[in-house]
Amino acid sequence: MSGLTLDLLLLQIVTGVALGSIFVLLAIGLSLIFGMLTVVNFAHGAFFMGGAYLGVFLYGLTKNFWVCLVLVPLGIGLLGLVVERFLVRPLYGRNIDDPLLLTFGLGYIFVETVRILFGLNGIPFSTPAGLRGAVDLGIGYFPLYRLFLIIATAVIVLGLWLFIEKTKYGLIIRAGARDPEIVRVLGINVSKIWLLVFGLGTGIAGLSGILAAPLQAVTPEMGIPVLAEAFVVTVVGGMGSLVGAVVAGLLVGIVVAMTSLFAPEMAKVSIFALMALVLLVRPQGLFGRPGLMS
Repeated sequence: MSGLTLDLLLLQIVTGVALGSIFVLLAIGLSLIFGMLTVVNFAHGAFFMGGAYLGVFLYGLTKNFWVCLVLVPLGIGLLGLVVERFLVRPLYGRNIDDPLLLTFGLGYIFVETVRILFGLNGIPFSTPAGLRGAVDLGIGYFPLYRLFLIIATAVIVLGLWLFIEKTKYGLIIRAGARDPEIVRVLGINVSKIWLLVFGLGTGIAGLSGILAAPLQAVTPEMGIPVLAEAFVVTVVGGMGSLVGAVVAGLLVGIVVAMTSLFAPEMAKVSIFALMALVLLVRPQGLFGRPGLMS
């Protein structure tokens, strides 16, 4: 502790923001789907893993990371459209546990399919050449790729906010989340909106997968731990709240980073302790609406 300085603390906070960026993207997808469809998507981690594997495959073909950043969310989003249309949609209006159990089983099917196609061992995904190295932030040197991750997440969140708040389709999505019956009366096909939302949520999960791939080995099981962490972030922020997903994602990332500095063995436990503390004070989460799960 004698070597602890203000610069080190600030650098660790920036590290937490970079880690939280992945949590933000995952939680946004979960919150978007739940807030509109009231579907607890337990296959979200599998879509995250699928984005990483699709990124590895496409990068092998194109050798262009930027092209992969465009194609991966489109590909995983398309898969999400198929899942919503043929598997999830027949369960609307039924008990909330039905789509939960469906997506839980679907996640295992995706994992086993990837194991069959790519094997059990992890696949390394190198940091793109243009994003290697470190930059001086004035408080110390910070990996360039992690800084890119923070900026990319900010751009994605801003773009999503503009889409939801400033476009006609975003207005329909917000209205459908509040009262789908009124939207139907106005002659709008709510089913198409649900399809779009599910595809958008899964596409963002796929994008977070390829963004996380250079930071860890790409394995069939990589989506399992992040799914638990993403649900913690979603619960802390409030189920269905996009603002909550952003705030809680960054908060969880910083908590993990700071805990890793002072007590590394408690880093994973710290996020669950944070969730318990928040739920004791606000059972609906920081920005959640009471009774949303009922």
